[in-house]
Amino acid sequence: MAVLKITTENFEKEVLNSKKPVLLDFYADWCGPCQMMAPAIEEISGEREDIVVGKINVDNEPKLAQMFQVMSIPMFAVVKDGKVTNTSVGYRPKEEILGLL
Repeated sequence: MAVLKITTENFEKEVLNSKKPVLLDFYADWCGPCQMMAPAIEEISGEREDIVVGKINVDNEPKLAQMFQVMSIPMFAVVKDGKVTNTSVGYRPKEEILGLL
């Protein structure tokens, strides 16, 4: 499954109402560590059909960044049944991102 671009317009449908756990990647285009994480996030999305993977650009979606209290990026959040169950900040190996799930 492809990585979804999450915006305020599709957030409720794609994240809060998702039947599957959602891994959110909060990033910015100018962020070096975010760019380093991008291939691992793409891999996870391609390998795991039991989850939804979404990316949120904090520059374009400040309301979502504020809702999740994003202070540093990259930040990862796992949402299950509409609730945040885990978060992690900073560059992480793929295995640690999978461990959040």
